[in-house]
Amino acid sequence: MNIGNFFSQYGLFFVLAILLVFMVFSTRRRNKRMKEEQEKKARETVPGARVLLQGGIYGTIVEFDPENLDQPARVEIAPGTVIEVHSQAILRIVDEEATALVATEEHTPLDDQTPLDERPAASADPRIESAEETRARLEREADDKN
Repeated sequence: MNIGNFFSQYGLFFVLAILLVFMVFSTRRRNKRMKEEQEKKARETVPGARVLLQGGIYGTIVEFDPENLDQPARVEIAPGTVIEVHSQAILRIVDEEATALVATEEHTPLDDQTPLDERPAASADPRIESAEETRARLEREADDKN
């Protein structure tokens, strides 16, 4: 039996076997990495840790039971404001050094912008229309369609 004849008959099975081995290998590696991340998060999720919740809210953990994940975690989002969230709503632990670096940055591009209440009135820009002008335009368009 020559090699060309073998691959013409069994080449597809050979390629499928390689793909199957690759899928199994990559799935195991991804599961291992996810398990390590979950264990790290569980170790770092202690009272006093800064966290980011699923909804984009930052807070500080007040109470958390890593043994009972069905029990809600208590997170302080503002001084004196404590909320209860599902323990899986904690997205990640916030790195204090990264947030400190952002907070201590002296100049941001937003410093150069004009505050909204100091900007000229909306009628000064011909592309921006007031609420009354928008309502009138929409009524005119509706009348034109009828």
